[in-house]
Amino acid sequence: MDKQQYLEVYRHSLAHILAKAVIEIYGKDVQYAIGPQIDDGAYYDFVLPEGQSISENDFAAIENKMHEILNRKEAWTRKEVSRAEALELFKDQKFKTELIEDLPEDEKITVYYTGDDYIDLCRGPHVDNSQELLGAAFKIHAASMAYWRGDEKRDRMQRVYFYAYPTKAELKDHIKMIQEAKERDHRKIGAQLELFMFNETAPGMPYWLPRGWQMYRTLMQYSRQLQRKHGYHEIAAPLINNKRLWLVSGHWAHYLNNMFIVPGVDGFTKADVNVDQLVDSLEDEGADVKSSKIEAGSLVYNRENLDTMAAKPMNCPNAMLTFKRKTRSYKELPIRYSEYDVLHRKEKSGQLNGLLRVQEFRQDDDHTFVMESQIKDEIADIISIADEIYNTFGLTYRAELSTRPDDFMGDIEVWNRAEASLKEILDEKYGPDGYEVNEGDGAFYGPKIDLQIKDAIGREWQCGTIQLDFQLPHNFGLTYTAEDGSKQMPVVIHRAIYGSLERFIGIIIENFKGSFPFWLSPMQVGIVPIRPEHNEYARKIEDLLIENGIRVEADYNDVNMKNKIKEFHNYRDPYILVLGDKEAAENTVSINIRGNKKLNNVPVDKFLEICRKMNKTHCLDLIDSLD
Repeated sequence: MDKQQYLEVYRHSLAHILAKAVIEIYGKDVQYAIGPQIDDGAYYDFVLPEGQSISENDFAAIENKMHEILNRKEAWTRKEVSRAEALELFKDQKFKTELIEDLPEDEKITVYYTGDDYIDLCRGPHVDNSQELLGAAFKIHAASMAYWRGDEKRDRMQRVYFYAYPTKAELKDHIKMIQEAKERDHRKIGAQLELFMFNETAPGMPYWLPRGWQMYRTLMQYSRQLQRKHGYHEIAAPLINNKRLWLVSGHWAHYLNNMFIVPGVDGFTKADVNVDQLVDSLEDEGADVKSSKIEAGSLVYNRENLDTMAAKPMNCPNAMLTFKRKTRSYKELPIRYSEYDVLHRKEKSGQLNGLLRVQEFRQDDDHTFVMESQIKDEIADIISIADEIYNTFGLTYRAELSTRPDDFMGDIEVWNRAEASLKEILDEKYGPDGYEVNEGDGAFYGPKIDLQIKDAIGREWQCGTIQLDFQLPHNFGLTYTAEDGSKQMPVVIHRAIYGSLERFIGIIIENFKGSFPFWLSPMQVGIVPIRPEHNEYARKIEDLLIENGIRVEADYNDVNMKNKIKEFHNYRDPYILVLGDKEAAENTVSINIRGNKKLNNVPVDKFLEICRKMNKTHCLDLIDSLD
């Protein structure tokens, strides 16, 4: 048994011990549901007898009961039972009964006894005796509300979470990491720095406040500047599109549950339109709808449904139409269309997580149209862009190859060719053992390379992606004129480096703990005139900084100087200039550098040189010396 298998058995067995402890404390009327292991421990879902609940004050008592149970050194017994026997065993447990009734008739059913008085419905495996768990390092850390089977219309349950690791040292390290994560929480820091907010009227859709929007725009500006050097051209397209577009692209068949739908009304609410008529209407618009017809099957559509609109979850169909607007030659390829349009993807409310999982976002998106012979060089160039961007933020990453999913669209041979192309590129860039293969996790239209970046506390996030697509060009009937005069179909490379800018910003807020590099900081310089008579000189410095592209804010209020400095310090402005008689007389600035260092009487031109240098070179560290 390898370490991962051992951890799964260890944690899942402790979940049963948790359930047994809760039943012994709260009584036989406890309804217990499921208790799976998770990445850092496990949880169990319960419905307690009326009037009872589990809070943080109860964690220690439950942990003590778990240790007491382990010290009994009870045997664990696995038993196969019939469907009827299982239903009899769990006749007083509504959730277990439902799980049993949902099993196929021929499903093998197993139960596990822990001692003689606790039984659970489980496939296992588990330990043979509780003594194998003696000395177990675990800690209950949360009790939250959950719905049975994730359905908000079903029973409300209490979900009790615990951490579990093989040793106390590992548990201690994990708890320390969790505490560090809390201190870095982008939601907390974002509120403190007034970067963004959420409102219940638009769940999962952030409001960007002035300081946060400035940082957002700076990220886009950096991306745009870099992409221009690599031959990208930016476009913008409608944010909602007719259902017919999504039928052609395949999103209606493969991605509908994640789309926000806007029903159309056109006065033809009773007129049925069959698939052939639908296909004809799409062909009139110049689309190749062969695969679209397959996706639609023999369903009959209502005319009003044809005017249904959807907020776009992806930019790719719009890029296809942009490419198709005129005849193309092989001499034009590659054609690179970048987009920063707003996207909407419907998520379950329980999956929303600050900026890290939202329903409205932008991507540094691109769709590049190439000949097959250009794939290798183009993807190599994309990876070079990723390397440059991630290095700028001090981020490391690893690559994954994600292959054909079960709900793929198109021909298997085309998929095989696309996967082979990406594998060859990855082998050459990272070596055969330098990346992982994530079977079945490709997009429905093509395989992809995912770039998993690591954050400050070691967690991984999928941000960058490079997707090879032979399917959408076929669906949209895209062609170019080859050198021999024949019509050929281009290949499309879908690409993002930041990925969701919202997610990327959430990650870097936590990485930098809100103390951003100079070039990225919402406001780079705060100006504090010591007294009102120094305001004139302060305005001169402010104007000079603005002329040089430096983001600056000044406080001209007649209040205590220390209060002004404190305000800019709380916003974590990299440099705070304190200006008084000496500075005005000598045309200098005195600088409070973030981190409590100071430089006095720095010539203004020297300070401007420092600021321009850091903006130009995207320095990660502040310059704190003139040496």
